[in-house]
Amino acid sequence: MDYKDYYKILGVPKGADKDEIQKAYRKLARKFHPDINKTPEAEQKFKEIGEAYEVLKDKEKRAKYDQFGSAWKHAQATGGRPEGFENIDFDFSGTGASGFSSFFESLFGGGGGFGGFQGFQGGGRRRAARPRGGHDVESTLKLSLREAAHGGSRQITISDPQTGTRRSLDVNIPKGILPGKKIRLSGQGAEGYGGGDRGHLYLKVEIEPDPDLRLEGHDLHTTIPITPWEAALGGQATLKTLDGEVTVRIPEHTSSGRKIRLRGKGFPARGGTGDLYGEFKVVLPKTLSPREQELFRELAEASEFQPRREPVPQDA
Repeated sequence: MDYKDYYKILGVPKGADKDEIQKAYRKLARKFHPDINKTPEAEQKFKEIGEAYEVLKDKEKRAKYDQFGSAWKHAQATGGRPEGFENIDFDFSGTGASGFSSFFESLFGGGGGFGGFQGFQGGGRRRAARPRGGHDVESTLKLSLREAAHGGSRQITISDPQTGTRRSLDVNIPKGILPGKKIRLSGQGAEGYGGGDRGHLYLKVEIEPDPDLRLEGHDLHTTIPITPWEAALGGQATLKTLDGEVTVRIPEHTSSGRKIRLRGKGFPARGGTGDLYGEFKVVLPKTLSPREQELFRELAEASEFQPRREPVPQDA
């Protein structure tokens, strides 16, 4: 693609206003009009003058030309950048016509293409690529069951993925956040390029096992150990919830596996709270005192209870 320096053709500086351009055109048009000038090159020169004036007098065309040179028609027709200009911005502020021309001559005509324009004359300069935002980063945030349930502010320390330096961040934990959910910290990811914004930091929530409670959806489950005599006669038991301890009644004749439900004592949910399920489990002491052994023997002799034994399934 041959570059035509329209400013040079009209003999005006790049910053010339509309009146200067029109005045220069009229003067040159009279000089090189084929009806007046009979030299062999006059007709071609007259066409170039007209072409230059047609572009420079039009504000939109001139802006495209200033940015893309001879490729301005392609830019105007497509609304985008010509091939090779996608990621490059040029700044010719303060350049004269000669500097502007020498740059595009090297770009299109004989300066070695894109590889040779970094040191062109006339004050033009190549700017860095457009700013790009940094990429997002993901990390894990481990919470206790109660931290996840109650939410609140927590300070964490992370290692910068690019520099390795450590920094402290305040994290706002939403109430009732579930495992697998992510908390976004805007602008705390990797640094951008060319002055672009930082990416985001995403913290994926993991809830650590709790010694007393097990989370299933928004419901909580726990085990309530009871003695054989409590199972037989009933009584009371204490169990832990997210908000402290509560006392529950042990019904008479309670066998292992029986469950009770405490409504609204589970994990916070949108629009409400889950339930807490307690499962009774009959347990025995690891060792029995002589008196306990004696009492169990008396119970065995006095009781006629025979538990129902399920048949053992046979292999097919």
